[in-house]
Parts: sequence; C-alpha cells; structure tokens
Amino acid sequence: MSGQPAQPVIDTHVILRDGDRILFSQRGGPYGHGRWHMPSGKLDQGEPLPDGAARELYEETGITVDPAHLRLVQTVHHRQDVQVERIGFFFEATEWEGQPVNKEPEKCLALEWFTVHDLPDDIIEYPEAGLRGYLDDSGPLTAHGWQ
Repeated sequence: MSGQPAQPVIDTHVILRDGDRILFSQRGGPYGHGRWHMPSGKLDQGEPLPDGAARELYEETGITVDPAHLRLVQTVHHRQDVQVERIGFFFEATEWEGQPVNKEPEKCLALEWFTVHDLPDDIIEYPEAGLRGYLDDSGPLTAHGWQ
C-alpha cells in the first residue's frame, strides 16, 4: 500500500491546573458553539510545541507560562473527517502568572474553572479524549475518530 504522507493539523492544548481545578473555555465560534474545551490552538510553522502552547494560552486567557514549565501529558491522533487529521499535544501547566481573562470574546463565551471531580457535561469530544487520557493515566497516546 503506497499512500500519501499524512499532513495533519498540529494543535496544542493546555490543561491549566490549580490543585484539582482545570480552566475551561466555552466556544463562541461555529465549531462546538456553547461547548467546553481547554485553551488550545494550531501550532504556527517553525514554532516549537511548548512555545505554541504558551502563546495560545496567553492569546486566549492572558495567562503567562514559561514553555519550560509545560509538561506534555497526552497526545491525541484525531480523525476529524475523511480529509482532515489532527494531532493534538496536551500540556499540563501548574505554574503561571496572571488571572484568566477572556481575551477573545468573539471566539469565547466564557472561561470557567471546573474540578476534576465535576467536569462539564458538554466537552468537545476531541479535547475530551486528551483530557480523559491524562486524567485516567491510560498511556501517552489516544486515537480518536478512527474506526
């Protein structure tokens, strides 16, 4: 079988953790409108993964984190549809500066802390797969959306 090389979108997700609380963002755009996920975004060309995760976190929440203080805790290979694959790198942040502020109100309806024992019911499936893999300590890789 000689297929084409995969060209996945590379995403970063930040699990901003304060004890047993995790910061969630409520989507305001068309994809997943009204549902929850962790601060995330696409990696820019030529950008190291931890730097991209720190950048996205700051752009969305105003929280500053040193990329060296981000720990990779989960990777998700997500099949969005027959044409689009995504690889999501999930980082845990336990040291940061600032208070969360919604810096992208056109894309985000709310920022809210939830405890690991009382997570929102309507987390978008792809980021939820990474979060569950991290919380359940089920190994470093989760496949999502594959049959």
